[in-house]
Amino acid sequence: MSTHQDQYLDLLKKCLTASIYEESSWSIIEATHEAGPKSPLQKLRHRLYALIVKVLWRRAIILVKLKPFSQERRDKGLDWPCFGYTMTGRRRLDALQACIEDVLSKKVPGDFIETGVWRGGTSIFMRAMLKVHDVGDRTVWAADSFEGMPVPVSSSDGADLHHLDYLRVSLEQVKANFARFDLLDDQVRFLKGWFCDSLPKAPVEKLAILRLDGDMYSSTMDSLTNLYHKVSVGGYVIVDDYFSWEPCQRAVADFLKSRKLTAAIKDIDGSAAYWQVESPA
Repeated sequence: MSTHQDQYLDLLKKCLTASIYEESSWSIIEATHEAGPKSPLQKLRHRLYALIVKVLWRRAIILVKLKPFSQERRDKGLDWPCFGYTMTGRRRLDALQACIEDVLSKKVPGDFIETGVWRGGTSIFMRAMLKVHDVGDRTVWAADSFEGMPVPVSSSDGADLHHLDYLRVSLEQVKANFARFDLLDDQVRFLKGWFCDSLPKAPVEKLAILRLDGDMYSSTMDSLTNLYHKVSVGGYVIVDDYFSWEPCQRAVADFLKSRKLTAAIKDIDGSAAYWQVESPA
């Protein structure tokens, strides 16, 4: 790539992760569920607090907690940016770039897909990579409920985050985010719905990059069950929460074991992991 292309991708990473804005470290305050036993007075305070937060949300007013910006935490994707387009952090974007450049240089066939896109930032970066390399015959698929996190199917599925408005980003908003970077075109396609419903019928034929960011056991398993066999030999599987969400790691282990598959899983940043597919599923 040219120096200008490198500079473009570097600036894009900074914008997508909101690393150029210290205010992006502020955390949005939302009404949370009660955790553990509380006294009647504590319960009353919690309910009043939650009511105030909800009323403000409905009036398009948010409360934020001021936090100092940490470049190290942002690079590792350890904080949720108040604004910005991805939570993945710089290291995971760097790793994604390396994987994409490898499949392009080796002509590994297939499209790119992300299951769990939030505001679309990482999928936007995938599309930018195709543009930089002047690739016109691959598609970026963005799969998401576009309604936030699902309700856990069981206690072993993972944390219940379905109530967080912060995680709810509509399809229209994600499309608008692609358009802000001039990257919304016919090489981007969206799969709306819960993974158990959308992925079995997804018109995806072959993949070179499969990036999972569903967090929960069921979401991770749905993605692997419906898409892993479509990954070409030489392609990559990237799991965003492999080390940070135990149910996610367990889903990967259970899937590989059930299919008698092996994978040389490599750490990216202490949270995410990836491996290269070495044989057909």
